[in-house]
Amino acid sequence: MKRVAILISGRGSNMAAILDAVRAGEIAANVIGVISNRPAAPGLALASERGVPTVAIDHMAFADRAAFERELSGAIDAFSPDLIVLAGFMRVLGADFVARYRGRMLNIHPSLLPAYPGLDTHAQALADGVKVHGCTVHFVTQDVDHGPIVAQAAVAVHDGDDEAALAARVLRAEHRILVAAVRWFCDDRLVIDGNRVRVKHELTGADTLLVPALQ
Repeated sequence: MKRVAILISGRGSNMAAILDAVRAGEIAANVIGVISNRPAAPGLALASERGVPTVAIDHMAFADRAAFERELSGAIDAFSPDLIVLAGFMRVLGADFVARYRGRMLNIHPSLLPAYPGLDTHAQALADGVKVHGCTVHFVTQDVDHGPIVAQAAVAVHDGDDEAALAARVLRAEHRILVAAVRWFCDDRLVIDGNRVRVKHELTGADTLLVPALQ
């Protein structure tokens, strides 16, 4: 059974979705630790309540990113994980750190990559007037928000949406695809082929999403 470590920076809703899926038997894995770069992150208390060991490593306490990442990698390695999941972990990671965990570190990003990497994705989508927005799970590489894509979920953008409404709709989709991606990894179903990821025994769905729907 795979060992999973989760990195968070805030409330930990994606982390909670993974913990719920593990408890329900939807993911055959053990979540063996949760690490946050923010000691006050609400997700740490949530993880502790569910019996998961937690570690807080305040990035503000280090002189530079390299020093922080040395401490972070030490904490990760102490858990000996097979998979590291960045579930709302709001720090850019350096090339050496990423290389250390290449092929076993997943990230969830709130846009349909390669569109809108970085921050403020929902505001950008609304400003551009797109009809479809969404989220992406990808393997982490040294290029921020540009690693091989595992899964994506699209959500409709409604005329009356503001950032909060759109973000809430995307977050529900994030929970679904992140749980799926972690399950596939733990079941040894993900195959990285260059910049593409193949899911063994993939199920195919609808080929076309139309927004607004045709009448």
